[in-house]
Amino acid sequence: MNQALLLGRRALRETLRTPESLAPTLLIPLFFLIVNVGQAGKIFPASSTGFLKGQSYAAFQLPSSLLLAASFGTAALYLVEDIEGGYFDKLRAAPIGRTALVVGRLFAEAVKSVILTAVLILISLPFGIRVASGIFGFLLLLVLASAWAVTYAGFMQLIALKTRSAAATNSGSLLFFPLLFLTPNFVPRSLLTRPMEIAATFNPVTYIMEGLRSLILGADATVVARGFAVVLGLGAVMVILNVRAVRSYD
Repeated sequence: MNQALLLGRRALRETLRTPESLAPTLLIPLFFLIVNVGQAGKIFPASSTGFLKGQSYAAFQLPSSLLLAASFGTAALYLVEDIEGGYFDKLRAAPIGRTALVVGRLFAEAVKSVILTAVLILISLPFGIRVASGIFGFLLLLVLASAWAVTYAGFMQLIALKTRSAAATNSGSLLFFPLLFLTPNFVPRSLLTRPMEIAATFNPVTYIMEGLRSLILGADATVVARGFAVVLGLGAVMVILNVRAVRSYD
């Protein structure tokens, strides 16, 4: 654990040395929030749209932006830099556990995501958004969003370890967009067409989005628990695959 924390602190310092890399992580999700609300906000007025539970349409859209912000996976890009510069080989040669090599960067990604998620929520408050589940719900929002950040960063790290290519790793972040648009992004699942509903049902991101949305609009324990179960299951798989990739790395 100490090794993982030390490597995590190093990864956080990498981010602090290039703070400009965080700008897209904030600006792009905010751009999508503003555009989506601007296009569809009048179609779904808070006073007559039941699924909004009295809040603005921005509250319904915020989870999409939170997930997008958590899906940049910059930890994997720093990993590629270590691979290309030869530092990763030095870490592998040192008496460091293979699990620590993986978990360290994922720990840093979780810390970064907690901060970014909190900032995004605070910036979004003027859009008429409130976290209906209160302070505890706000904390669960941070945990759920950061858990997804760790999961997706683990996926991108897997690409980095297999390809050792910055271009291939960077393109991994684009794979999130099909996943995002195959969710109940603009309306609840019950209002989707049948083919789209089937696709959303088999898409794991749907359950994480619905968990985040439930915490904002009014917590449903079953929906929130399902979101956590999905993200924790996927996260465990990613950590296992990453550790195996490091152990078999040649």
